[in-house]
Amino acid sequence: MNGLPNNIPDCTFFFLAKAHQKAHGLLKKKLIPYGLTNMQHLILEGLWYQEGATAAELSKLLILDKATLSGIIDRLDDAGWIEKRLDKNDKRAFRLYPSNKANDIKDELIDVRRKGNDLLLTDFTIEEKIIFKRLLRSLFLVE
Repeated sequence: MNGLPNNIPDCTFFFLAKAHQKAHGLLKKKLIPYGLTNMQHLILEGLWYQEGATAAELSKLLILDKATLSGIIDRLDDAGWIEKRLDKNDKRAFRLYPSNKANDIKDELIDVRRKGNDLLLTDFTIEEKIIFKRLLRSLFLVE
C-alpha cells in the first residue's frame, strides 16, 4: 500500500494504531536474527540502564504492568538473556541482571533499536523528531 486512502476519518486512534503497527513491525524484523521480541528487547534495555532492578522496579521504569512483565522475564531467563538473583536484603525478591550472553551483544542490540528509530523517522526533520517525541511523551500524561 503506497498511502492511506483519502476518505479515512481524521481519527487519532486510527493513526496511532497504524503508526504502532509500522514501528512494531520494523523493529520485529530487525530482532528476528537475535530471537528476541520487541518487549524482550525493551526489558533488556531497561536492565542495561537499571541493572539489578526488581520486577516491580523494572515495571515502574518501563511503564508495564507486572503481569505482562512476569511472563516475559521468565522467557528471557529460560533463553539465557537474563539472570535472576535473590535479593540479599529480601530473600522473597529477585534482582534481575542481563546475562553475559546479553551483555556480549549489548551495543549491537542498542544499535539495532537506534537504527530502527532513525529508519522510522527518516522523513522527519530534526525539529519534527523533537516535537514528535515530545508529543508522544505528553500522551503518557493523558488519563
